[in-house]
Parts: sequence; C-alpha cells; structure tokens
Amino acid sequence: MQDKYNHLDVERSAQTHWTAADAYRVTEDSSKKKYYACSMLPYPSGKLHMGHVRNYTINDMLTRYLRMKGYNVLMPMGWDAFGLPAENAAMKNGVPPAQWTYDNIAYMKKQMQAMGLAIDWSREVATCDPSYYKWNQWLFLKMLDKGIAYRKTQVVNWDPVDQTVLANEQVIDGKGWRTGAVVEKREIPGYYLKITDYAEELLDSVSNKLPGWPERVKLMQENWIGKSEGVRFAFTHDIQGADGALIGDGKMYVFTTRADTIMGVTFCAVAPEHPLAIHAAASNPKLAAFIEECKSGGTTEAELATQEKKGERTGLSVTHPLTGEKVEVWVGNYVLMSYGDGAVMGVPAHDERDFEFAKKYKLPIQQVTDVPGKTYSLEAWADWYGDKQQGVAINSGKYNGLVFKAAVDAVAADLAAKGLGEKKTTWRLRDWGVSRQRYWGTPIPIIHCEEHGAVPVPEKDLPVVLPQDCVPDGSGNPLHKHEGFHAGVVCPVCGKPARRETDTMDTFVDSSWYYMRYCDPKNEDKMVAEGAAYWMPMDQYIGGIEHAILHLLYARFWTKVMRDLGLVKVDEPFTHLLTQGMVLNHLYSRRTEKGGKDYFWPHDVENVLDETGKVVGAKLK
Repeated sequence: MQDKYNHLDVERSAQTHWTAADAYRVTEDSSKKKYYACSMLPYPSGKLHMGHVRNYTINDMLTRYLRMKGYNVLMPMGWDAFGLPAENAAMKNGVPPAQWTYDNIAYMKKQMQAMGLAIDWSREVATCDPSYYKWNQWLFLKMLDKGIAYRKTQVVNWDPVDQTVLANEQVIDGKGWRTGAVVEKREIPGYYLKITDYAEELLDSVSNKLPGWPERVKLMQENWIGKSEGVRFAFTHDIQGADGALIGDGKMYVFTTRADTIMGVTFCAVAPEHPLAIHAAASNPKLAAFIEECKSGGTTEAELATQEKKGERTGLSVTHPLTGEKVEVWVGNYVLMSYGDGAVMGVPAHDERDFEFAKKYKLPIQQVTDVPGKTYSLEAWADWYGDKQQGVAINSGKYNGLVFKAAVDAVAADLAAKGLGEKKTTWRLRDWGVSRQRYWGTPIPIIHCEEHGAVPVPEKDLPVVLPQDCVPDGSGNPLHKHEGFHAGVVCPVCGKPARRETDTMDTFVDSSWYYMRYCDPKNEDKMVAEGAAYWMPMDQYIGGIEHAILHLLYARFWTKVMRDLGLVKVDEPFTHLLTQGMVLNHLYSRRTEKGGKDYFWPHDVENVLDETGKVVGAKLK
C-alpha cells in the first residue's frame, strides 16, 4: 500500500483500464431489460461548469446503479454545436465558428473523460457535423412534401446598419447589440412547421402520457399550448380601400374568451399591420409615424405584455354587432397581427390591459359584470374584475342576470343568428418558425429559381453542406457572398442556373431528435433504425427546467412527426423527466460601447466587496 494517495496515478490507471476494456460501450441486447438514461446535450461553450457536473453526475450514478442491477443501460453524449454564440465568438476572435466549436468540443470532452463518467463515446454526435444535419434536411423535405413545412412571410428584428436579422436577445432597449442602431420590424419570407396541427394531441398527452414528468413542467407545457374556447365574431363597417372594395368584406373579426362582456366594448384596437390601420395611415401622417414607431417594438407576446401600452386613433369606426352603436378603432402597439385576426375588442372594465389603455387615453369604461359583495372602482384595477366564475351580467340588456357560461352561450347564439359569429377554439401555440437569417446552422435545402421559385433540393444531393471557412463580421449572412456555396447550383426542375437558400434552421431543430440519433449514430442510410426501436422511448431524461417549454415541446412534436412518417413507433420521447435544479454563481459581464455585453470567466476577474463582505462588483485582473 502506498504511503501517500496519488489520485492522478489512480485515475490514470483506472481510466486506462476502462478505455482498454471499452467498459461503457453498449449494444442492443434483447436478453436484458433496457434502460435509456440521457442528460440534455451541452452547448460547447468552452469549459464545463458546475451545472454540467451536477447533471452528468446524476446520470452517471443512475447508470452505474442500474448496471449493477443487471440492466442494459445507455448513457450517451453529444454536442448542441450550432448557434449564435459561435458567431459572436467568431466576430470577437476572428476565427471561423467551426474552428471555435470543434476546439471547445475537444476541450470539454477531455474534461468529461477526466471525470470518469460512464459515457458510451462510440455514440457521440455533434449537430454541426454533415452526417447529423443531413437528416434535419431530409426530414424537413419530408415535412414539406406532407404540408407540415411551408413558406410564408414573418416579422423579424432588422438591424439597418449591419443589414442583418437579430435574435430577440440581441435587441437591447430597442437597439442592435452591436451597432446601437434602432431596430426595425420587417416582414420577410421564412419557413414554418405546422406544430399547431398537433396542438390537441400535444395537450392531451400532457395529462395522459407523461406520468413521470414534474407537475410544474406539465403545467408550463399546457399554458404554452394554451387552448382557449370562445367566440369569433365580426364588427361590421363600410370602409372602402383604394380599389373601392370593402376592406375585409366589411367585417373586422376578433376572438374573445369573454363574450359575456361584449356589451362593455368601448373601443377596438388593431395591430399596426392590420389592413384598417394601413388604410387609415395613408391619409394620416401622425398615425403613419406611430405605425413606424411600432416597428421598433417587440415581436413576441411576452415582450408586448411588459412594454408600455401606446395607441393612436385611426379616425375610423366599426359597428357593434348587437347594439348597432359605432365603436372607435385605434391602432395599439400591444396587438399582434400574428395572433388571431390582429384585432381585439376593448372592454376596459373587465380586462387589465384594456383598463390600462382606457385610463391612459381617457376612454369610456362600462362595467358589465358584477361580483356579489365586491365594489367596482374606476381608480385602480382589481383582480375580481375579470372573474368569470362568480360574475353576473349587468348593464347588458337581455343578458342581465346571466352567469358566465349562460351569457356566452346566449351571446354566441345571437351573433350566429346574425351571421356574424360562432363559437371557436383557438390556441396560444403558433406554428414554429424555423428560418434563421444567420450562418452557423443547418442549411435549409431549397434552391431558388427565377422561373420555378423555391424548389426542394433532390434527396440524392443531401446533405447541403455548410461551408466551414466563413468568419462572420456582423454585416449580414456570409453565405450570401460565399461563391463556393452557390457554385454550379442549378434548378432541379429546369436545369438553369439558380441560387441556394441562405437561411439556416433554428437550432431547436438540432436538439429535437438528437437522443434518437444516439440509438443509430453511425447509420448512413437511415435517420433512425433498429437501435431506436430498441431504446426508445427514453426512460429517464435529465436537464434544466429552463428547457421546460420550447425544447421539450419541439422534441415531443418532432417525435410525433417521425411517428406519422413511420420512422418510430413511440408517441412520446421521454417517459420520466428530472429537472435537476440550478447551480448558481456570480455572472460577470460588462456593457460595450454599442450596448451589448461582454462576458468574463470568474477566474479572470477579481471581486469587489462591500464592508459586509458581499460581492458588489468586479474588475478584470
């Protein structure tokens, strides 16, 4: 026995033995009960942190325990290697994102191996490898053929100086993170996936097929999918466009879950892109200026919920479908054209957002719901104003005295009798926009021909390989001017010279199915095969709750699409989910002159403490 324990010698000896014996390689074995335990794959940022260690240690201990119990256990690892941080690092360091990414993968893999984790490295994947993203492209073409993928215009954040599209996190106080220029909203073509076709199944499965998921995560999924049952109806009008025809056939549609409050409408608000707004702005410079101002606002529902509510009169009015009274139309910066019909009925007495708007612009507020024992006030909002469970209709003519459901049914029936409305189910969930106007991602396999438009790349020509020598400089997507990427490209239909699509796929595509590729990582002929039939569904998934909505929802959707295309037989990918909690530490960053942020490793800074020893700042060493 050694006098002194030398951990380096012991670890080196043990790992040499494990490597020689290939101790953690796993194969499909029908004689054993399988168990697939997987940690969410990391982004190769450069170094592991304690959050990684916590996650993989849980997976490692579970794997070792179950192996001792006789299970055939798979613990794989890979790299979520595409994405914006690599482009930012490339601009900062002057190196191609590919070089930065692969260097980081090598370093982080070395760190994991030093930990002695029970990982089957024979199944390693990197999502930036053409052998992996070939199947992103292949499935995209299958979805395009089935109508699950489609092309339409989308609203994006546009930096007018760098001439590029920005992610929401790159917009700081309405300005581009790099240039400081005021960001504009622009509508450009992009590709979408019809996740809404699966909304009902995605929602039903939350309660029926995810018994091993935390209740908190299931609730977050339900809320994001957001099933709403209400009434879609029209306010009529006689407003004509420049062509002399009635705009929208003389009907401005809205959707509401509170049809019981319809007699409390005191205004309507439309999105800046709504046809009525555009028509009114043509002869109203003040309104036109406001619409331009709205273009620099948020593009998501979450952003609009927190920003200051602003509006401008259009000078137009529509007709209330039940009372026949004229209702003033405003343009509101809090109304999204992509949600519903791009218009809302304003009931300030019973909607907090409308209440805020009406108070600001001194619009009428008419109470039409009463809760016994509660006193209504025009001074400040109270939660009960929107209570549909206890509310009773008042000041609503024939609907007085009706409780919520009865009032909704009565209003819906009267609107239907007039041919102006019907009961309808809507969803908060929107189709998934997968186009990104950036370089470091999976190329979208489309060729643009002057004669035939957007044409799918033939399957035999996959993968469309992303050049790895580009160094982004912030002035747009470098694929636009990469001659090799477009060289020799011809239209698959007519054979004439054409150009490749330069948009790349959202990186959530990469992480939506990687866990299935672990099952058949070397298969060059199939996306998934016998390995997936053996290992899926995954028995235990481990990762942060910050991925509770988008990643997990997209992975569930992707699995159902693969099922419907006959690639897998499972309905849900993850039987059990563990959200392991967060490991917190101080974050060190500094604002740049352009308003962006530079981040620093803890070992590169020196903490500044107050008299109690609390960290109040930091400075570079």
